[in-house]
Amino acid sequence: MSRPAAIVFDQASIAYGRVPALEQVHGTVRRGEIVALVGPNGAGKSTLIKALLGLVPVASGSITVLGQAPAQARRLVAYVPQADTLDPDFPISVAQVVLMGRYRRIGWLRPPGRADRDAAAEALAAVGLAHRAADRFGTLSGGQRQRVLLARAIAAQPEALLLDEPFNGVDAVSQEALLDTIKTLAAGGAAVVVSTHDLGLAQLTCDGICLLNRHQFGFGPPADVLTPDLLRAAYGGAALELGDRGLIVARS
Repeated sequence: MSRPAAIVFDQASIAYGRVPALEQVHGTVRRGEIVALVGPNGAGKSTLIKALLGLVPVASGSITVLGQAPAQARRLVAYVPQADTLDPDFPISVAQVVLMGRYRRIGWLRPPGRADRDAAAEALAAVGLAHRAADRFGTLSGGQRQRVLLARAIAAQPEALLLDEPFNGVDAVSQEALLDTIKTLAAGGAAVVVSTHDLGLAQLTCDGICLLNRHQFGFGPPADVLTPDLLRAAYGGAALELGDRGLIVARS
């Protein structure tokens, strides 16, 4: 039996003013699925995530998130930005960062209660950083900061999770922790969309791939999308092929 649709792209095109940024995205992300957005730099991956958050308009076609327009669904969606977009010198503790994930539920004026603090503590434990709760956020490594931002998203108890290049510059331990937590969220029924440059990781860990470079080249299971022909087309002639064990490698 097919799982319910969480995110639906219906020939969606996105523009900044009159300048097209991404065209003709079409596909469905179902609850419990992990779908990777892949493509070269400037392909439109981050633009598509912004559209899912309702931060940039859809010029034509449509995007539906949890049965609603993206802006209306925002309270049900958690977003994990790249850790290096945040100021590491800001004086805030790890626990306080994670607790921010609860404010969409309780509002900014109401102080967090016991249930909120428990949810934040459980989220931090889920990414393996409960022992760093009292530490200043900026003292953590890049990979650890990324895990804290994922914990903040978990604390929000979202129905959909969006991650923008979460594996950039993280160590192997943090990457494994991030992947395990993302898989657990998906197993619980959340729809997950993650942008990444790591084609091998996308192939091995994701249920679906959306291959982009200013427009969509493919949307579907990894075996159907990550083919040599589609990869060469999307990457503009970059020499990409599937290795002997099914991994994607670049030839010099």
